[in-house]
Amino acid sequence: RSSYSCCYFVLPCCFFDFHGKYSRRQSRKTQYREYLDYVAQVGVVCGFHVEEDCLRIPSTKRVSLIGRSRTYPSAEHALMDKQITQFINGRQTCAVGMSDRGAGFHHKHRCDGLCKEAGSELPEDETTAGTIWMPGFQPREKVEQIKNCTSLPRDFVDDVVLSVANLLLNAAPHKSYSNMQDGYMNTWNQGESLSLKEVAEHLNKETLKKLKSEYGGLQTLLKNNHQVFEVLHGRVHIRDWRKEKPPSKTKPEVKRRLSAEAFKTRLCWFFIHHPDGCSLPAESCPYAHGTEELR
Repeated sequence: RSSYSCCYFVLPCCFFDFHGKYSRRQSRKTQYREYLDYVAQVGVVCGFHVEEDCLRIPSTKRVSLIGRSRTYPSAEHALMDKQITQFINGRQTCAVGMSDRGAGFHHKHRCDGLCKEAGSELPEDETTAGTIWMPGFQPREKVEQIKNCTSLPRDFVDDVVLSVANLLLNAAPHKSYSNMQDGYMNTWNQGESLSLKEVAEHLNKETLKKLKSEYGGLQTLLKNNHQVFEVLHGRVHIRDWRKEKPPSKTKPEVKRRLSAEAFKTRLCWFFIHHPDGCSLPAESCPYAHGTEELR
């Protein structure tokens, strides 16, 4: 709609309409096929010869729709823009009608073709390209903010990790995990497991406020630091690397070699901070026990 010379490529994924979730109308088709047909219809309404292609990508949603040429001459652009406006507002009317029907109202308009019944009642001041296309529409910012805790200051993250780890280690009663190594019993403090709510209650208000501005908050931060923590069913545990499954021996030699070369690129948190040190000997730990082991 931005210009007559515009072309487009779209890879439909989530089932959404202009004003909310897409409502199914054809039970004989799969949800995905029905939605693809709907998105193709949008392209036809906008005056495009719509082509379909299947991308070679590792995804179940890999059918793309492409509009490279128009079905009308440039002289009819203003008329086509009016038709597009009617279609968009007709979809909005249908979306409102669907919600009304759920509340007990009778929905008069049926959404097929251009929703002409609904579109014919629209005001004339919203039918040209020079006016507002969709009142109230707020596009996504050009630069999307990263809010998965990965952009938080490293010092802040380290402080939270250390605070939570000390909380688990000092919680009563202590849980220790023992095993035999080199002929003697080795006991390593595994600490206690606490719920995310209990952990949050021990953090200060400023820390919690900073975490609430991130998607997933405290849970995301702890999961990001999987070297130290394991979050299962809403409870936080200190990870014991002795319980981790060893790498598969069925891997090809090249892959095993590449994964081994990725080891020792970071310092071992347990070697530095845990009162009992790391639960694994240096040669078995995937993290460096000291700067001299870093690769």
